[in-house]
Amino acid sequence: MQRSSYAPPPAHSPPLHHPVPQHVSTVPMMRSPPPPQSQSHSNYGSPYSSQTTATGGTFAPGFGGFMNDPTAQMGYQIGKTALSTGQEYMEQNINRYVSIPALKHYFNVSTPYVLRKLLLVLFPWRHKPWSREQRPSHSSSDPSSSNYHFLPPRDDLNSPDMYIPVMAFVTYILLSTLLAGLRGQFHPEVMGLTATTAFVVVLLEILGLKFGTYVLSINNDSQLLDLVAYSGYKFVGVIVTLVVSETLNRGAGTGGWAGWTIFTYTFMANAFFLLRSLKYVLLPDSSSSTPAGSGMHTVARSQRNRRTQFLFIYSYIVQFIFMWILSRQDGSPTQAKTAAAAAGKVIGT
Repeated sequence: MQRSSYAPPPAHSPPLHHPVPQHVSTVPMMRSPPPPQSQSHSNYGSPYSSQTTATGGTFAPGFGGFMNDPTAQMGYQIGKTALSTGQEYMEQNINRYVSIPALKHYFNVSTPYVLRKLLLVLFPWRHKPWSREQRPSHSSSDPSSSNYHFLPPRDDLNSPDMYIPVMAFVTYILLSTLLAGLRGQFHPEVMGLTATTAFVVVLLEILGLKFGTYVLSINNDSQLLDLVAYSGYKFVGVIVTLVVSETLNRGAGTGGWAGWTIFTYTFMANAFFLLRSLKYVLLPDSSSSTPAGSGMHTVARSQRNRRTQFLFIYSYIVQFIFMWILSRQDGSPTQAKTAAAAAGKVIGT
């Protein structure tokens, strides 16, 4: 009897059952925001976007409407009023002594004018003419009448300016300090002493000019400003004297034959320049065809002689003294030791 082979039945896996959620939740659909609209002044996405308030002001809502507070607005108005009042007060007090619109005329320069003016101050021997140019200005109330005024410096080479004197004043102080350092004579007081000396010289000269205008009966403020402007051109000659003398003397100061030669030339050039330029300020020519209303008034004969003497003394004697004081630069070892000892005492105290 044969046994039949036993074959196991094929295995059948049970059917898969996916879990069914008991609590159905709705997932929101994520969509990109719409593109911004094209506007001339778009503030999309800015937390500091300006908004116009009911009072007409534009404030930032990111600050919680701080500027909309009546107390803040009142403080702002008080500060604005105080600032404008202080500015008007300063302008009124300054205009008592110096006319701001008149000063703007002396700083109306250009680069070509500055270069040509520097050459004129250093080489005035062959320059002609020296008279200043004038231009008629018609008033709006009466177009038929015309008043003459001088052209600004950028349009007239013979017109005085204050740009070159101010820049030369500052350059002189810095140059003197630099030369003292190159000679080994620098100490912290050099710049202060140099600036004080230059300032005192300028102040004495302005006071002398003020006294001279009072004695000579010069009541025009523009003529006084012209004299102040002309008084500052000597710093150009002093700077040239310092640079050339230090170069030729190899750091030995402005002494010796080289220093005195350069000083003599710059002094004579400055004196000749002032003599020719101030002649048309202090001594207007009565024989010339001066237009009416030009401000170039003629003077009496006795007053003319006094102004001639004042012009000579100011152009030669006064300028010689002041230029010599400003150009004194001694490079001797004795002065170097004295300066070093003074610096040591200052540091020790």
